[in-house]
Amino acid sequence: MAPRAYWKGYLKLSLVSCPIALFPATSEREKISFHQLNKQTGNRIRYKKIDAVTGDEVESADIIKGYEVAKGEYIELEPEELDAVAIESKRVIEIDEFVPKAEIDELYLRDPYFIIPDGEVGQQAFAVIREAIRKEGMVALGKVVFTSREHIIALEARDKGMVGVTLRYPYEVREAEEYFDTIDDEKVPKDMLDLAIHIVDSKRGEFDPEKFADHYEDALKELLRKKQKGEKIERPKEPARTNVVNLMDALRQSVQASGGKQSNAARAKTKKSKKRIEGQREMLLPIPGKKDKEAAARSTARPSSRHRKTG
Repeated sequence: MAPRAYWKGYLKLSLVSCPIALFPATSEREKISFHQLNKQTGNRIRYKKIDAVTGDEVESADIIKGYEVAKGEYIELEPEELDAVAIESKRVIEIDEFVPKAEIDELYLRDPYFIIPDGEVGQQAFAVIREAIRKEGMVALGKVVFTSREHIIALEARDKGMVGVTLRYPYEVREAEEYFDTIDDEKVPKDMLDLAIHIVDSKRGEFDPEKFADHYEDALKELLRKKQKGEKIERPKEPARTNVVNLMDALRQSVQASGGKQSNAARAKTKKSKKRIEGQREMLLPIPGKKDKEAAARSTARPSSRHRKTG
């Protein structure tokens, strides 16, 4: 069964436009989820919408939205009043500008979407916009409306399609200074830093998401399997704590635990350093001159005092 589009509309670059469809690029459906049950009966729990004052159950048709302006005082809004909010980008993503990808702070990144042409009619226009974005090596910024909310979306070419990532607004991103200003300015000793760099070097690798393992999800599956078979559930033992008393000891033990392993890049760097040092040593060795050669010849020709004849 083909996935259902999350949003359909038009992508527009100046006077060029094409119909597109957006699909969430990530999913958590595969994760194990639980229902709440009545422990006494095993039946599922159902929630009711209750009037906080009267205690009566309220039907969905009688529920409206309200904005609290003071304690217990609300501005009530009907659905049609909310629909009256005019947003031009409701069914159009219009590209406003292009920016370098490196300039987008990762704190602003929210949700990724796959973008494809919707139907055969706009395939060529879609390809033109995609290749223009790819050629410039930039990210296109536009606006899109999901569930009555307007979002900024960053578009970039990816294979035969595009990826759009919704961005947070500045008021949604907290200032780092509020948290980082409380951190003291620590002076890092060189020997500690060298050990830490060695550890980092020994763990150097390439980004490969296939290596990622969700250990909690695997443990949940194992738990469900045991429960289904009626096996005893035992709490796992707590890992043994290390008796490290200071940071320097921790760094040294970490280096020992890594077994002195180094990446190919680190080994090449070490080998290059050794070669450079050996070359420097050769350069520092004394070069024999004419007087040195004559002195060496005389010492070779003259017998030592222990071998001279006496009387």
